[in-house]
Amino acid sequence: MILAAILFGTTSCLDILDKQPLDMISDEVVWKDPVLMDKYLLECYAEMGFFNEMQLGGNQDDVGGNTPFTMTGISDEAHAAWVPTPKTHWISPSSEVASWWGYPVVRKLNIFLDKMENSPIEESVRIQRTAEARFLRAFCYFQMVKRYGGVPLITTELGLEDSDELLYPFREKEETIYQFVLDELNSIIDNKHLPESYGGGDLGRPTIWAAAALKSRAAMYAGSIASWGKVQLDGVVGISPARKAYFWQQSLDASNFILEKGPFELYYKYFHEDIVKNYRQIFLDENNSEVIFSEVFDGKAGKGHSYDHWMNPPGYNAWNEGQAYVVYLEFVESYQNLQGEADPIDRQKIANHHQWTMEELFGNKDPRFHASIYTHGTKWSHNGAEVVLDYHQGVYWQGQWYESGVAPNGMPAQGLSQTKWRPSSFGILKYLDEDNAMVPERFYSQTDWIVFRLGEIYLNKAEAALELGDEPSARVALNEIRKRAGMPEFTRAITHEDIRQERKIELAFEGNRYWDLRRWRIAEDALTNAWSGLRYKMDGASGKLYLEILPDIAGMPVPFFNEMHYYLPIAQWRIGQNPNLIQNPLYR
Repeated sequence: MILAAILFGTTSCLDILDKQPLDMISDEVVWKDPVLMDKYLLECYAEMGFFNEMQLGGNQDDVGGNTPFTMTGISDEAHAAWVPTPKTHWISPSSEVASWWGYPVVRKLNIFLDKMENSPIEESVRIQRTAEARFLRAFCYFQMVKRYGGVPLITTELGLEDSDELLYPFREKEETIYQFVLDELNSIIDNKHLPESYGGGDLGRPTIWAAAALKSRAAMYAGSIASWGKVQLDGVVGISPARKAYFWQQSLDASNFILEKGPFELYYKYFHEDIVKNYRQIFLDENNSEVIFSEVFDGKAGKGHSYDHWMNPPGYNAWNEGQAYVVYLEFVESYQNLQGEADPIDRQKIANHHQWTMEELFGNKDPRFHASIYTHGTKWSHNGAEVVLDYHQGVYWQGQWYESGVAPNGMPAQGLSQTKWRPSSFGILKYLDEDNAMVPERFYSQTDWIVFRLGEIYLNKAEAALELGDEPSARVALNEIRKRAGMPEFTRAITHEDIRQERKIELAFEGNRYWDLRRWRIAEDALTNAWSGLRYKMDGASGKLYLEILPDIAGMPVPFFNEMHYYLPIAQWRIGQNPNLIQNPLYR
């Protein structure tokens, strides 16, 4: 009996050891089940940096860190109203402002691609999911190369048993990384391994057009580095000028592929009704005719963000706050008038205490100004009723200024709640959903974030065509954007500056501006500035406005951009982990 008990106990223990764990799914099961494989790939999507450059695993709610707001605040577009905005001069090997070191998701994608080769699933599913993973990996490498230049190129799963040569890789040349990205995308496009469209629950996956849009953008960046950059560290950063025509042509080919064969059209739904509304609705009317690829959000029930909560006008969010970022006066003044001319505010009139109306100030501005920026006099829908934003701070009545309380004529000295704490009277309207402004908490916003849209593709085409010597084609492309905006079209030959000005306005606050200034190698001038704000002060008798320019709102020291900032530094702790990662030029 004792022997039988021992044998029974041993058998039972062995049976227990043979059972599969209940709290995890084994590799063997995952790579045989299409549903589980797809869930694995969806985890990779979740870790991408799509939402306005949000860092891998970043907290999109932190307005002061590396978040969806950072790429606007680090450029010459806007400044944080609540907490200090990271600026380029914050960048150092010990900080990670604007960084994105995407190897955790690259590793996951390499594993996925390796397992796909031998997984017993339907061939059409294997081809499509493999292409999706390659697109995501190419996007990861583009996100890194535009920051650091050359980075280690890892395309297989590494294990602890691998050699030191594989585990401690050197940085590849910048040109090599760009070429890898383009080779991956060309293979996907040429072999038609991604579909032309999706429906239902598959929205948010890349199509063949998304692959072409990434190619258009990445090749344009590479062409820019070859045109205006400098080769250093034996090519780890920089691209030979001899390669610029190749990369510009690759960008142009991708743009033409989308424009000539794609199903997309510039958004004109409300153009004849209201040009301002038409432009604004591009970013709120999801999956419209202009959207090529977007990151999908569905709010608190699934995947939400906090853009509306932080960015809507002060006093019109649930915390009686809002306007987390203020737009610089200089950026406001860069919008042309309806005649296509520069339109700065007359400083002499300000000095002479001129009384302004909002129509006099901004009534003749590019319609995209009114669709992208809110300020005093902007109409806003609040709880179903239309209100007019009131930014005045101070009332002049019968020879005396009233800065608080109520002036003797009954006019409040301050307009909107909290405006006195804002260093400028301009907020970001683009992407704001008035119906979602009073959400009670963060992460409730459900507006999709557009990664690629047709407006950018026209601009990419214009730039590539001009660089390749085809000014007429460049002008036609640029005029398509001008026409949709309600601005006069060019009848003369266009210049680099015309294209750069149009990108600045058309793509404002979409996360492109900082990278454009860097690739054009003009950031040393554009991002070295103290920048200004504007304050409105009310005349109690006429209701008109006095203007006060607020200098140096970006804080001290005055933000600057040095030559070394054209590449982000490799973080010191990463070099500590891998001494083969040489540092970028001029960093110490």
